[in-house]
Amino acid sequence: MTIRFENGIVATLGSQNRLLWNGAVVAEGEWVVAIGDASAMAKRFPKAEVVDCDGKIILPGFICAHHHFYSTMARGMAPPGEPASNFVEVLERLWWKLDYALSKEDVLLSAQIPLIECIRNGTTTIIDHHASPSYRDGSLDLIEDAVREAGLRASLCYEVSDRNVPGGGIAENERFIKKIGKGDGQIAAMMGLHASFTVSDETVEKCVGIANDAGVGCHIHVAEDLADRKDSLAKYGLPTVNRLHNLGVSGERSIFVHCVHVDEAEMELLADTETIVVHNPESNMNNAVGVTQVLKMLKKGVLVGLGTDGMASDMLSQMRCAYLLHRLDNRDPRVAFMEAPKLLLQNNAEIAERQFGLRLGEIAEGRPADLAILDYHPPTPLSEANFLGHFIFGLTDANVDTTVCRGKVLMKNKEILTMDEERIAARSRELAPEMWKRL
Repeated sequence: MTIRFENGIVATLGSQNRLLWNGAVVAEGEWVVAIGDASAMAKRFPKAEVVDCDGKIILPGFICAHHHFYSTMARGMAPPGEPASNFVEVLERLWWKLDYALSKEDVLLSAQIPLIECIRNGTTTIIDHHASPSYRDGSLDLIEDAVREAGLRASLCYEVSDRNVPGGGIAENERFIKKIGKGDGQIAAMMGLHASFTVSDETVEKCVGIANDAGVGCHIHVAEDLADRKDSLAKYGLPTVNRLHNLGVSGERSIFVHCVHVDEAEMELLADTETIVVHNPESNMNNAVGVTQVLKMLKKGVLVGLGTDGMASDMLSQMRCAYLLHRLDNRDPRVAFMEAPKLLLQNNAEIAERQFGLRLGEIAEGRPADLAILDYHPPTPLSEANFLGHFIFGLTDANVDTTVCRGKVLMKNKEILTMDEERIAARSRELAPEMWKRL
Protein backbone atom coordinates (compact mmCIF):
# COMPACT_ATOMS: atom_id res chain seq x y z
CA MET A 1 0.00 0.00 0.00
CA THR A 2 1.18 3.53 -0.81
CA ILE A 3 0.23 6.35 1.59
CA ARG A 4 0.77 10.11 1.23
CA PHE A 5 1.07 11.97 4.53
CA GLU A 6 0.56 15.47 3.18
CA ASN A 7 0.02 19.17 3.93
CA GLY A 8 2.06 19.13 7.13
CA ILE A 9 5.41 20.54 8.21
CA VAL A 10 7.94 17.77 7.57
CA ALA A 11 10.98 17.74 9.87
CA THR A 12 13.34 15.15 8.42
CA LEU A 13 15.86 15.22 11.31
CA GLY A 14 18.96 13.10 10.66
CA SER A 15 22.41 14.65 10.23
CA GLN A 16 21.02 17.55 8.17
CA ASN A 17 17.53 18.38 9.36
CA ARG A 18 15.25 19.89 6.72
CA LEU A 19 11.89 21.53 7.36
CA LEU A 20 9.37 21.43 4.54
CA TRP A 21 6.19 23.49 4.90
CA ASN A 22 3.19 22.07 3.04
CA GLY A 23 5.28 18.96 2.64
CA ALA A 24 4.47 15.31 2.14
CA VAL A 25 6.01 11.98 3.04
CA VAL A 26 5.14 9.04 0.81
CA ALA A 27 5.37 5.53 2.26
CA GLU A 28 5.18 2.36 0.21
CA GLY A 29 5.05 -0.81 2.25
CA GLU A 30 7.48 -0.41 5.16
CA TRP A 31 9.63 2.30 3.54
CA VAL A 32 9.68 5.97 2.75
CA VAL A 33 9.85 6.32 -1.03
CA ALA A 34 9.60 10.10 -1.47
CA ILE A 35 9.56 13.43 0.40
CA GLY A 36 8.73 16.82 -1.04
CA ASP A 37 6.15 19.46 -1.77
CA ALA A 38 2.63 18.15 -1.21
CA SER A 39 1.32 19.15 -4.63
CA ALA A 40 4.30 17.59 -6.39
CA MET A 41 3.91 14.36 -4.43
CA ALA A 42 0.18 14.28 -5.26
CA LYS A 43 1.00 14.44 -8.97
CA ARG A 44 3.71 11.81 -8.64
CA PHE A 45 1.62 9.40 -6.52
CA PRO A 46 -1.99 10.15 -7.52
CA LYS A 47 -3.38 6.75 -6.47
CA ALA A 48 -1.89 6.78 -2.97
CA GLU A 49 -4.11 6.74 0.09
CA VAL A 50 -4.06 10.20 1.67
CA VAL A 51 -3.62 11.16 5.31
CA ASP A 52 -4.17 14.91 5.71
CA CYS A 53 -1.60 16.43 8.08
CA ASP A 54 -2.76 20.04 7.90
CA GLY A 55 -1.98 21.80 11.18
CA LYS A 56 0.52 19.13 12.10
CA ILE A 57 4.25 18.45 12.10
CA ILE A 58 5.59 15.15 10.77
CA LEU A 59 8.57 13.72 12.66
CA PRO A 60 10.35 10.37 12.71
CA GLY A 61 8.87 8.01 15.30
CA PHE A 62 10.51 8.31 18.70
CA ILE A 63 12.75 5.61 20.22
CA CYS A 64 12.86 4.50 23.88
CA ALA A 65 16.24 2.97 24.67
CA HIS A 66 15.24 1.41 28.02
CA HIS A 67 11.75 0.45 29.24
CA HIS A 68 10.19 -1.95 31.75
CA PHE A 69 6.78 -3.01 30.50
CA TYR A 70 6.32 -5.29 33.51
CA SER A 71 6.07 -2.32 35.91
CA THR A 72 2.65 -1.27 34.56
CA MET A 73 0.45 -2.77 37.26
CA ALA A 74 2.23 -0.86 40.01
CA ARG A 75 0.17 2.23 39.25
CA GLY A 76 -2.02 3.21 42.18
CA MET A 77 -0.66 0.39 44.30
CA ALA A 78 0.31 0.96 47.93
CA PRO A 79 3.43 -1.18 48.53
CA PRO A 80 3.16 -3.29 51.69
CA GLY A 81 5.03 -2.29 54.79
CA GLU A 82 6.88 0.90 55.65
CA PRO A 83 7.82 3.29 52.84
CA ALA A 84 11.23 2.53 51.34
CA SER A 85 13.93 4.92 52.54
CA ASN A 86 16.59 4.04 49.94
CA PHE A 87 16.97 2.40 46.54
CA VAL A 88 17.73 -1.12 47.79
CA GLU A 89 14.56 -1.01 49.89
CA VAL A 90 12.61 0.17 46.81
CA LEU A 91 13.76 -2.99 45.04
CA GLU A 92 13.13 -5.30 47.98
CA ARG A 93 9.76 -3.89 49.05
CA LEU A 94 8.30 -3.05 45.64
CA TRP A 95 9.85 -4.29 42.41
CA TRP A 96 11.16 -7.68 43.48
CA LYS A 97 7.80 -8.47 45.07
CA LEU A 98 5.85 -7.18 42.09
CA ASP A 99 7.79 -9.03 39.39
CA TYR A 100 7.50 -12.28 41.41
CA ALA A 101 3.72 -11.81 41.71
CA LEU A 102 3.07 -11.49 37.97
CA SER A 103 1.00 -14.26 36.37
CA LYS A 104 0.96 -15.22 32.69
CA GLU A 105 -1.94 -12.90 31.89
CA ASP A 106 -0.42 -10.13 34.01
CA VAL A 107 2.72 -10.29 31.85
CA LEU A 108 0.66 -9.93 28.68
CA LEU A 109 -1.46 -7.05 29.98
CA SER A 110 1.60 -5.33 31.43
CA ALA A 111 3.06 -5.27 27.93
CA GLN A 112 -0.10 -4.34 26.06
CA ILE A 113 -0.87 -1.24 28.11
CA PRO A 114 2.52 0.52 27.70
CA LEU A 115 2.53 -0.47 24.03
CA ILE A 116 -0.76 1.38 23.63
CA GLU A 117 0.81 4.33 25.44
CA CYS A 118 3.83 4.19 23.16
CA ILE A 119 1.50 4.49 20.18
CA ARG A 120 -0.28 7.41 21.84
CA ASN A 121 3.05 9.18 22.34
CA GLY A 122 4.55 8.48 18.91
CA THR A 123 7.12 6.05 20.34
CA THR A 124 7.58 3.45 17.63
CA THR A 125 10.69 1.57 18.82
CA ILE A 126 11.33 0.25 22.33
CA ILE A 127 14.20 -1.62 23.99
CA ASP A 128 12.57 -3.47 26.88
CA HIS A 129 13.98 -5.24 29.95
CA HIS A 130 11.61 -7.85 31.44
CA ALA A 131 11.29 -9.82 34.70
CA SER A 132 8.57 -12.22 35.92
CA PRO A 133 10.16 -15.08 37.95
CA SER A 134 6.86 -16.89 38.59
CA TYR A 135 6.09 -16.92 34.86
CA ARG A 136 9.54 -16.78 33.33
CA ASP A 137 9.74 -19.43 30.61
CA GLY A 138 7.84 -18.27 27.56
CA SER A 139 7.33 -14.76 28.92
CA LEU A 140 9.28 -13.16 26.07
CA ASP A 141 7.00 -14.89 23.56
CA LEU A 142 3.97 -13.24 25.17
CA ILE A 143 5.61 -9.84 24.95
CA GLU A 144 6.67 -10.46 21.36
CA ASP A 145 3.07 -11.31 20.46
CA ALA A 146 1.89 -8.07 22.09
CA VAL A 147 4.47 -6.03 20.19
CA ARG A 148 3.48 -7.59 16.88
CA GLU A 149 -0.21 -7.00 17.63
CA ALA A 150 0.52 -3.35 18.42
CA GLY A 151 2.57 -2.98 15.23
CA LEU A 152 5.63 -1.48 16.92
CA ARG A 153 9.31 -2.47 16.98
CA ALA A 154 10.97 -3.83 20.11
CA SER A 155 14.19 -5.40 21.32
CA LEU A 156 13.40 -7.82 24.14
CA CYS A 157 15.32 -9.60 26.87
CA TYR A 158 14.78 -11.27 30.24
CA GLU A 159 16.44 -9.86 33.35
CA VAL A 160 18.80 -12.60 34.59
CA SER A 161 19.39 -12.55 38.34
CA ASP A 162 20.64 -14.86 41.08
CA ARG A 163 18.22 -13.43 43.63
CA ASN A 164 15.57 -16.19 43.28
CA VAL A 165 17.56 -19.06 41.76
CA PRO A 166 21.14 -19.02 40.43
CA GLY A 167 21.13 -17.86 36.83
CA GLY A 168 17.36 -17.41 36.75
CA GLY A 169 16.38 -16.38 33.23
CA ILE A 170 19.46 -17.56 31.33
CA ALA A 171 17.56 -20.32 29.54
CA GLU A 172 14.68 -18.01 28.60
CA ASN A 173 17.09 -15.50 27.10
CA GLU A 174 19.04 -18.16 25.24
CA ARG A 175 15.87 -19.73 23.83
CA PHE A 176 14.47 -16.39 22.68
CA ILE A 177 17.76 -15.20 21.18
CA LYS A 178 17.96 -18.40 19.13
CA LYS A 179 14.33 -18.05 18.08
CA ILE A 180 14.73 -14.47 16.86
CA GLY A 181 18.12 -14.98 15.23
CA LYS A 182 19.10 -11.94 13.19
CA GLY A 183 15.56 -10.58 13.51
CA ASP A 184 13.09 -9.32 10.97
CA GLY A 185 13.41 -5.60 11.59
CA GLN A 186 10.49 -5.64 14.01
CA ILE A 187 11.71 -7.85 16.86
CA ALA A 188 15.28 -8.09 18.13
CA ALA A 189 16.77 -9.89 21.13
CA MET A 190 19.45 -9.17 23.73
CA MET A 191 20.90 -10.92 26.75
CA GLY A 192 19.37 -9.27 29.82
CA LEU A 193 20.92 -9.10 33.28
CA HIS A 194 19.56 -7.29 36.31
CA ALA A 195 22.59 -5.59 37.87
CA SER A 196 26.12 -6.30 39.04
CA PHE A 197 25.08 -6.79 42.68
CA THR A 198 22.55 -9.54 41.86
CA VAL A 199 24.66 -11.67 39.52
CA SER A 200 27.73 -13.78 40.30
CA ASP A 201 30.78 -14.04 38.07
CA GLU A 202 29.64 -17.49 37.00
CA THR A 203 26.22 -16.21 35.95
CA VAL A 204 27.68 -13.25 34.08
CA GLU A 205 30.17 -15.46 32.24
CA LYS A 206 27.38 -17.80 31.10
CA CYS A 207 25.35 -14.86 29.85
CA VAL A 208 28.31 -13.31 28.02
CA GLY A 209 29.16 -16.63 26.38
CA ILE A 210 25.62 -17.00 25.00
CA ALA A 211 25.55 -13.37 23.86
CA ASN A 212 28.91 -13.63 22.11
CA ASP A 213 27.95 -16.85 20.34
CA ALA A 214 24.75 -15.21 19.07
CA GLY A 215 26.34 -11.86 18.21
CA VAL A 216 24.06 -9.86 20.53
CA GLY A 217 24.76 -7.44 23.34
CA CYS A 218 23.97 -7.46 27.04
CA HIS A 219 21.38 -5.15 28.64
CA ILE A 220 22.11 -4.45 32.32
CA HIS A 221 21.56 -1.82 35.02
CA VAL A 222 24.90 -0.36 36.07
CA ALA A 223 25.67 1.71 39.18
CA GLU A 224 22.13 3.07 39.37
CA ASP A 225 22.59 3.52 43.11
CA LEU A 226 25.75 3.92 45.14
CA ALA A 227 24.99 0.52 46.71
CA ASP A 228 25.86 -1.20 43.40
CA ARG A 229 29.27 0.48 43.29
CA LYS A 230 29.97 -0.30 46.95
CA ASP A 231 29.00 -3.94 46.43
CA SER A 232 31.37 -4.31 43.49
CA LEU A 233 34.25 -2.67 45.34
CA ALA A 234 33.69 -4.79 48.45
CA LYS A 235 33.31 -8.15 46.69
CA TYR A 236 35.62 -7.77 43.70
CA GLY A 237 37.90 -4.82 44.48
CA LEU A 238 36.71 -3.08 41.31
CA PRO A 239 34.13 -0.41 40.47
CA THR A 240 31.08 -1.69 38.63
CA VAL A 241 32.04 -0.84 35.05
CA ASN A 242 35.49 -2.38 35.45
CA ARG A 243 34.08 -5.58 36.93
CA LEU A 244 31.59 -5.99 34.09
CA HIS A 245 34.21 -5.13 31.47
CA ASN A 246 36.61 -7.75 32.85
CA LEU A 247 33.81 -10.31 32.52
CA GLY A 248 33.23 -9.36 28.88
CA VAL A 249 29.90 -7.53 29.26
CA SER A 250 30.95 -4.25 27.65
CA GLY A 251 30.97 -3.59 23.92
CA GLU A 252 29.22 -1.71 21.13
CA ARG A 253 26.04 -3.81 21.25
CA SER A 254 25.72 -3.74 25.04
CA ILE A 255 23.57 -1.30 27.00
CA PHE A 256 24.68 -0.12 30.44
CA VAL A 257 21.62 1.54 31.95
CA HIS A 258 21.92 4.52 34.34
CA CYS A 259 25.67 4.70 35.18
CA VAL A 260 24.92 7.29 37.86
CA HIS A 261 27.78 6.30 40.18
CA VAL A 262 30.75 5.90 37.85
CA ASP A 263 34.05 7.75 37.92
CA GLU A 264 35.94 9.37 35.05
CA ALA A 265 38.12 6.32 34.47
CA GLU A 266 34.98 4.22 34.05
CA MET A 267 33.58 6.79 31.63
CA GLU A 268 36.74 6.53 29.55
CA LEU A 269 36.42 2.73 29.57
CA LEU A 270 32.84 3.04 28.36
CA ALA A 271 34.00 5.30 25.55
CA ASP A 272 36.94 3.07 24.61
CA THR A 273 34.73 -0.03 24.41
CA GLU A 274 31.93 1.86 22.59
CA THR A 275 29.50 0.62 25.24
CA ILE A 276 26.07 2.28 25.17
CA VAL A 277 24.83 4.18 28.23
CA VAL A 278 21.12 4.96 28.65
CA HIS A 279 20.04 7.88 30.80
CA ASN A 280 16.66 7.72 32.60
CA PRO A 281 16.24 11.13 34.26
CA GLU A 282 12.70 10.83 35.64
CA SER A 283 13.39 7.42 37.17
CA ASN A 284 16.64 8.58 38.75
CA MET A 285 14.86 11.56 40.26
CA ASN A 286 11.96 9.38 41.45
CA ASN A 287 14.32 6.93 43.17
CA ALA A 288 16.55 9.74 44.47
CA VAL A 289 19.70 7.91 43.35
CA GLY A 290 21.60 10.85 41.87
CA VAL A 291 22.28 12.40 38.47
CA THR A 292 24.13 10.66 35.66
CA GLN A 293 26.95 12.90 34.44
CA VAL A 294 25.69 12.89 30.88
CA LEU A 295 27.46 16.03 29.69
CA LYS A 296 30.81 14.75 30.91
CA MET A 297 30.21 11.35 29.24
CA LEU A 298 29.29 12.96 25.94
CA LYS A 299 32.50 15.00 25.98
CA LYS A 300 34.46 11.78 26.48
CA GLY A 301 32.77 10.20 23.47
CA VAL A 302 30.32 7.87 25.23
CA LEU A 303 27.18 7.07 23.24
CA VAL A 304 24.45 8.13 25.68
CA GLY A 305 20.80 7.51 24.86
CA LEU A 306 17.52 8.22 26.60
CA GLY A 307 15.01 5.86 28.21
CA THR A 308 12.10 5.84 30.63
CA ASP A 309 12.98 2.91 32.92
CA GLY A 310 9.30 1.99 32.93
CA MET A 311 8.19 5.36 34.32
CA ALA A 312 6.29 6.28 31.14
CA SER A 313 6.29 5.92 27.36
CA ASP A 314 6.49 9.61 26.43
CA MET A 315 9.97 10.32 25.12
CA LEU A 316 9.39 14.05 24.65
CA SER A 317 8.76 14.46 28.38
CA GLN A 318 11.96 12.50 29.14
CA MET A 319 13.94 14.75 26.81
CA ARG A 320 12.62 17.91 28.44
CA CYS A 321 13.28 16.46 31.90
CA ALA A 322 16.88 15.77 30.90
CA TYR A 323 17.21 19.31 29.55
CA LEU A 324 16.04 20.86 32.82
CA LEU A 325 17.81 18.40 35.13
CA HIS A 326 21.27 18.95 33.66
CA ARG A 327 20.92 22.72 33.63
CA LEU A 328 20.08 22.57 37.32
CA ASP A 329 22.72 19.99 38.19
CA ASN A 330 25.43 21.99 36.41
CA ARG A 331 24.09 25.33 37.70
CA ASP A 332 24.56 26.57 34.15
CA PRO A 333 21.76 27.88 31.86
CA ARG A 334 24.06 27.53 28.83
CA VAL A 335 24.09 23.73 28.76
CA ALA A 336 21.84 20.84 27.65
CA PHE A 337 19.97 22.78 24.91
CA MET A 338 21.83 20.78 22.28
CA GLU A 339 22.65 17.70 24.33
CA ALA A 340 19.20 16.68 25.62
CA PRO A 341 17.59 16.60 22.16
CA LYS A 342 20.67 14.81 20.81
CA LEU A 343 20.13 11.91 23.24
CA LEU A 344 16.65 11.35 21.86
CA LEU A 345 16.91 12.32 18.21
CA GLN A 346 20.41 11.20 17.24
CA ASN A 347 21.87 8.85 19.83
CA ASN A 348 18.76 6.73 20.28
CA ALA A 349 18.71 6.22 16.51
CA GLU A 350 22.30 4.99 16.59
CA ILE A 351 21.49 2.68 19.51
CA ALA A 352 18.50 1.25 17.63
CA GLU A 353 20.64 0.70 14.54
CA ARG A 354 22.99 -1.47 16.59
CA GLN A 355 19.99 -3.55 17.69
CA PHE A 356 17.91 -3.77 14.53
CA GLY A 357 20.39 -3.06 11.73
CA LEU A 358 18.09 -0.26 10.53
CA ARG A 359 18.71 3.47 10.46
CA LEU A 360 15.72 4.94 12.26
CA GLY A 361 15.16 8.50 13.46
CA GLU A 362 15.24 10.14 10.03
CA ILE A 363 12.68 10.74 7.30
CA ALA A 364 14.50 9.99 4.06
CA GLU A 365 14.02 7.92 0.94
CA GLY A 366 14.83 4.30 1.66
CA ARG A 367 14.44 4.73 5.42
CA PRO A 368 11.79 2.92 7.49
CA ALA A 369 8.36 4.59 7.44
CA ASP A 370 8.14 5.22 11.19
CA LEU A 371 6.39 8.54 11.86
CA ALA A 372 5.01 10.60 14.74
CA ILE A 373 2.57 13.25 13.51
CA LEU A 374 1.79 15.91 16.12
CA ASP A 375 -0.74 18.74 16.28
CA TYR A 376 1.33 21.91 16.03
CA HIS A 377 0.65 25.44 14.82
CA PRO A 378 3.98 27.24 15.37
CA PRO A 379 3.27 30.54 17.18
CA THR A 380 6.59 31.99 15.94
CA PRO A 381 8.66 31.39 12.79
CA LEU A 382 9.91 27.80 12.56
CA SER A 383 13.00 26.82 10.58
CA GLU A 384 15.97 24.50 10.72
CA ALA A 385 17.86 27.19 12.67
CA ASN A 386 15.41 27.37 15.57
CA PHE A 387 13.89 23.88 15.46
CA LEU A 388 15.28 22.86 18.85
CA GLY A 389 13.63 25.85 20.52
CA HIS A 390 10.27 24.67 19.22
CA PHE A 391 11.14 21.05 20.04
CA ILE A 392 11.89 21.74 23.70
CA PHE A 393 9.35 24.47 24.43
CA GLY A 394 6.50 23.70 22.03
CA LEU A 395 6.41 20.12 20.83
CA THR A 396 6.72 18.73 24.34
CA ASP A 397 3.19 20.03 24.94
CA ALA A 398 1.80 18.96 21.55
CA ASN A 399 -0.56 16.01 21.14
CA VAL A 400 0.33 13.10 18.88
CA ASP A 401 -2.47 12.71 16.33
CA THR A 402 -1.14 9.89 14.12
CA THR A 403 1.50 7.20 14.69
CA VAL A 404 2.98 5.10 11.90
CA CYS A 405 5.39 2.17 12.19
CA ARG A 406 6.73 0.05 9.35
CA GLY A 407 4.40 1.95 7.00
CA LYS A 408 1.27 0.91 8.92
CA VAL A 409 -0.98 3.53 10.53
CA LEU A 410 -1.34 2.46 14.18
CA MET A 411 -3.22 5.54 15.39
CA LYS A 412 -5.16 8.09 13.33
CA ASN A 413 -7.07 11.10 14.64
CA LYS A 414 -5.94 9.93 18.11
CA GLU A 415 -7.76 6.61 17.73
CA ILE A 416 -5.72 3.45 18.32
CA LEU A 417 -6.34 1.13 15.37
CA THR A 418 -4.44 -2.03 16.31
CA MET A 419 -5.47 -2.70 19.92
CA ASP A 420 -8.64 -2.51 22.01
CA GLU A 421 -7.52 -0.08 24.70
CA GLU A 422 -10.79 -0.06 26.64
CA ARG A 423 -11.01 -3.85 26.88
CA ILE A 424 -7.34 -4.26 27.84
CA ALA A 425 -7.50 -1.57 30.53
CA ALA A 426 -10.71 -3.04 31.95
CA ARG A 427 -9.16 -6.50 32.22
CA SER A 428 -6.06 -5.06 33.86
CA ARG A 429 -8.23 -3.30 36.45
CA GLU A 430 -9.76 -6.69 37.26
CA LEU A 431 -6.45 -8.52 37.66
CA ALA A 432 -4.29 -5.85 39.29
CA PRO A 433 -5.91 -6.06 42.77
CA GLU A 434 -5.44 -9.84 42.73
CA MET A 435 -1.79 -9.42 41.85
CA TRP A 436 -1.38 -6.83 44.61
CA LYS A 437 -2.67 -9.39 47.14
CA ARG A 438 0.15 -11.75 46.14
CA LEU A 439 2.88 -9.28 47.06
